[in-house]
Amino acid sequence: MSIDLPIHPPIRSNVSLAGLTSMRVGGAAEYFISPRSSTELAESLSWACDRNLPITVIGAGSNLLISDQGLEGLVVCTRHLRGIEFDQSSGQVTAAAGEPVARLAMQIASHGWSGFEWAVGIPGTVGGLVVMNAGAQGGCAADCVVSVQSVSLTGETQLIYPQDLDFSYRTSALQDSSQLVTGATFKFITGGNPIAIAADTEAKLKARHTTQPYHLPNCGSVFRNPLPQFAAQLIQDAGLKGYQIGNAQVSELHANFIVNLGNAKASDIFKLIQHIQSVICDRNGVLLETEVKMIGNF
Repeated sequence: MSIDLPIHPPIRSNVSLAGLTSMRVGGAAEYFISPRSSTELAESLSWACDRNLPITVIGAGSNLLISDQGLEGLVVCTRHLRGIEFDQSSGQVTAAAGEPVARLAMQIASHGWSGFEWAVGIPGTVGGLVVMNAGAQGGCAADCVVSVQSVSLTGETQLIYPQDLDFSYRTSALQDSSQLVTGATFKFITGGNPIAIAADTEAKLKARHTTQPYHLPNCGSVFRNPLPQFAAQLIQDAGLKGYQIGNAQVSELHANFIVNLGNAKASDIFKLIQHIQSVICDRNGVLLETEVKMIGNF
């Protein structure tokens, strides 16, 4: 059902969110929109604010667990905010929040620019990349971010610089902010060999696909590494690989992944997360913090 508003695409009601997350679980959004421009985003935010509705923003849904009960208020999906601009003279790339990180990494490699090869296997979008300071294989967003473009809940735009982003391991100030990311600018090393950089990027992608369960629905790494220890090693050593609740299973390929074997519910995954935390806390005295973001009532 669509709401009668002068917004295109229209705001819809009671929209299932399961298909918009990489875990393929979750209930429905009370209201939903996937804007295709910053103007549409600002209009939808204003509509929700005028009605005092809670606002939830999702991108590719790749690091997200949504409750089976769904979400109240307006859910804004930014995956249709697309666009990439290369500045050859400065080595800077500006990408909209909905751009897939893997696609951006491949384009940067094809230009012969280096410094983003590590990101090719990250399944999320640019917005999520900078909000959670996502990283892999020794690299992270904080290494290359020049600025972040955002819009407030009241529709005001802002340019945020690294010194105000408070980047740290898998987090940033944007996680606790009312600013919604609309895009980001990155800086890379230019003048490289496109063939060599593309080959390195492809090799990193292949390495991730052979060591992580991309063949099954999952939300990426479930837990942050309690450095200097690694969550996957702790879980594996506890004998939890393959442990299952309902159709949610600790991956037999990588212990820091939970996979949906076909008909898992968000509640199954949530219970499995709690079980892992309990076992590791009792066994190692370590409380594993989740990297996956859980929203809604569990």
